[in-house]
Amino acid sequence: MNRISPRESVETSTSLAHLRVDLAAVFRLAAIFGWHEGVANHFSLAASADGKKFLMNAKNRHFSRIKASDLLLLDADDEETMSQPNAPEASAWCIHGRLHAELPQARCVLHCHPPYATAIASLADPEIKPIDQNTARYYNRVAIDLAFGGIADNNAEGERLARAFGNHKRMMMGNHGVLVVADTVAEAFHDLYYLERACQTLVLAYSTGQRLNLLSPEIAERTVQAWLDYDEEAPFAHFAEMKAILDEKDPSYAD
Repeated sequence: MNRISPRESVETSTSLAHLRVDLAAVFRLAAIFGWHEGVANHFSLAASADGKKFLMNAKNRHFSRIKASDLLLLDADDEETMSQPNAPEASAWCIHGRLHAELPQARCVLHCHPPYATAIASLADPEIKPIDQNTARYYNRVAIDLAFGGIADNNAEGERLARAFGNHKRMMMGNHGVLVVADTVAEAFHDLYYLERACQTLVLAYSTGQRLNLLSPEIAERTVQAWLDYDEEAPFAHFAEMKAILDEKDPSYAD
């Protein structure tokens, strides 16, 4: 019997209700991990084959209270979206709408300002330096945008970010925060989790004032390749465990 991979098993369960529950779970987890920022920041998830129809959190809702049924179902091609009574927050529409419209790899889009990643993104050099196995995970695998021009509240800025993102799956947004995209919610959550952990390690290392002990390019690249083997199953196992924890503490996210 052929073994079904975690990715395949997830992709066969793509009902809108299932997508809503998974995305709602990430909002709750982001609040638990301290990645939230008031009622700002947004996560979204493609709900159509072309990615242009997507789920996203409504305006002015705290991550810790978001439920599956609260999520808006939007269309990136709908020019009337921002004139509707339940219009999303303007910068969220500009960023997520353009990413879903223009980037095929942007099925799940997580944009937030977690403290350690945002601290690194605020440096003149926001590269995640390879100093251990978690930081090495991002060696030469992150887009860097240093053209921050204020709050992204117009489509031109969303399109600029999409171009700057290119074919990457992560972006350090200079003077702003981070963007992570993936095929599934589980993979996006797992990647954001490790990106914030990597930046935490880097911030602590910088804070000692001592010289960083950088991995060689060869070792850093070898570590990246090793991570790819783990990423076949680990994101799905990690996310399943975190959802189980939510179910034990407060299952209302799935309502």
